[in-house]
Amino acid sequence: MATLLYIESSPRKERSHSIKTANEFVAAYRAANPGDTVDTIDLWSEKLPAFDGDMINAKYSLMHGESPSGGEVAAWDDVTRLFNRFNAADKYLFGVPMWNFSIPYILKHYIDVITQPGLAWSFSPDTGYSGLVSGRAAAIYSSAGVYHDGSGAEAFDNQKPYFEAWLGFVGITDVSRVVCAPMLGAPDDVAAAEKEAMAEAAALAAKF
Repeated sequence: MATLLYIESSPRKERSHSIKTANEFVAAYRAANPGDTVDTIDLWSEKLPAFDGDMINAKYSLMHGESPSGGEVAAWDDVTRLFNRFNAADKYLFGVPMWNFSIPYILKHYIDVITQPGLAWSFSPDTGYSGLVSGRAAAIYSSAGVYHDGSGAEAFDNQKPYFEAWLGFVGITDVSRVVCAPMLGAPDDVAAAEKEAMAEAAALAAKF
């Protein structure tokens, strides 16, 4: 048995293209892997701790070989609780809508909390940074427009390059991409693009 962790970062629920496509993935995955567990984190319902002074001081205490103290202890407990749930998964599914050419701030908040030294990554003067997370991931991206090579809008895409750079940094390098776009246009065109993305997601999930 394996655990698939689905991280949902859109607040639009049934109106969200990334959620609709991710739900198609999850349904196909359950059908193909009935013994596996699907754990879902809705970031808009999750109580994410503030990345405040105590948390960042705890981070730097550990980076300098010291132990967190005072309020840093509780802050680091929040970090490890969230990270342990993330790291317990064998496979990952992310729904990533584009907001202002990048990712939703709630997803960036989650990334900032869990991407910590000794948990998600390590550093050695000899070898540099190393990711400490393993597994494979599927990322479902949605956007109003199109930003692929040759589109003329490549420079505006800070969604996919950033998110996949983060995955690689923490150690997840086996990444599959499903793009649901463009989601702004004539209704028939939008429906066709969404249908194509959902079919691609289901086909990927069946062998994921």
